[in-house]
Amino acid sequence: MARMMKVAIVDDEEDIRQSIGQWLALSGFDTETFCSAEEALKVIGTDWPGVVISDIRMPGMDGMTFLKRLMGLDSGLPVIMITGHGDVPMAVEAMRLGAMDFMEKPFNPDRMTELAKRATQMRRMTLDARALRRDLAEGSAVVGKLIGVSPSMERLREDVLDIAQSDGHVLIDGETGTGKTLVAHALHAAGTRAGKKFVTISCAAYTEEALAEKLFGPVAEGLPLVEEARGGTLVLEDIEALSTGLQARLLTVLNEQGTPAETRVVAICNAHGEGRTLEDVLRPDLFFRLAAHKLTLPPLRARGEDVLTLFTRMTEAFADDYGCEPPEVSAQEAAQLLQAPWPGNVRQLINVAERAVLQARRGSGSIASLLMAETDEAGTAMTTEGKPLKEYVESFEKMLIDNTMRRHKGSISAVMEELCLPRRTLNEKMAKYGLSRGDYT
Repeated sequence: MARMMKVAIVDDEEDIRQSIGQWLALSGFDTETFCSAEEALKVIGTDWPGVVISDIRMPGMDGMTFLKRLMGLDSGLPVIMITGHGDVPMAVEAMRLGAMDFMEKPFNPDRMTELAKRATQMRRMTLDARALRRDLAEGSAVVGKLIGVSPSMERLREDVLDIAQSDGHVLIDGETGTGKTLVAHALHAAGTRAGKKFVTISCAAYTEEALAEKLFGPVAEGLPLVEEARGGTLVLEDIEALSTGLQARLLTVLNEQGTPAETRVVAICNAHGEGRTLEDVLRPDLFFRLAAHKLTLPPLRARGEDVLTLFTRMTEAFADDYGCEPPEVSAQEAAQLLQAPWPGNVRQLINVAERAVLQARRGSGSIASLLMAETDEAGTAMTTEGKPLKEYVESFEKMLIDNTMRRHKGSISAVMEELCLPRRTLNEKMAKYGLSRGDYT
């Protein structure tokens, strides 16, 4: 069998336990015996990797009570009941309660083996389906953190979901603070390796000798990272810092894996210098090996109204953390947020959002003053060429309706009253901006 599954044998008679256990062990099953239902329940729980064979008549907790307890723990657990000649009606009742099947004493060995085989196949399919649902749920949750409605973000989410299902290595490029590590997590969580190891290391954080040891060994404890990540995902941040010697060793490891790759490598580039590309930084054979799929993350300044969406989400989250109300954003401040070039991208916006909440809690300061302070710290003016006034007005209007709907949990009448809008006008604007009352209730 591809993956060994356990068969728990529960019976108060030692000779019965031993005979079933020995026969199934000879048939290739991994058996575990228990003298009582109480003992078995100490081991068997939800997602237990196996099936149960249990007698009906036992001292203490009988088989029927045991079955009910098992079904309460995990209704997908296959249970085969052992019956005496007079217990057949009881066994039929057990099947109504959730048992898979029953065996009559004396046992037919071939039927026992066939039932155990069917039960383990059913269990394997159930556990695989559960794992897949968990992986998909987790993957969707991580991909969902790639917030934004701009065309570039819609395209990025679609690309991540597509690439996640493939086996090729991935090269992620983009300005600092654009969310490259988050994308690496999303690729892993939404893909076929979701349940496997996710190992990450910054190539710029170590000397060449120390990095060689951590990646390829020998290491004092544990495994080198290329071994630790085997079967999963290895994320190499700051790939541009990898020396030519280590690039050659990495290429050798990748070539030895063959196709499809056993371990997916996600290489992240954070800076490759003005006027230089990744092709200039990496040796060509390694570049083309890593760039089976290539993602370039958009800078925040190119994402339009995503700036206001992200700022709103971040201020709401920080306000919740600090136990206060999020700051209100005026039309002028919304325009300033949209105009700012955000050299630090999303990471910089998160910092500004937290400061905005802290100063709002103190009842002082403004978003404009925070943007001016960012100018001093970053050395880059937080203003840029203006867009048409109509774009700023529409972005602010959408943000205002969105925030008000959130605050009133989708109450149309409350939003109409606060914004002084007739119902028809509010409906028209919500339709224009793609807002739905159902998103807030």
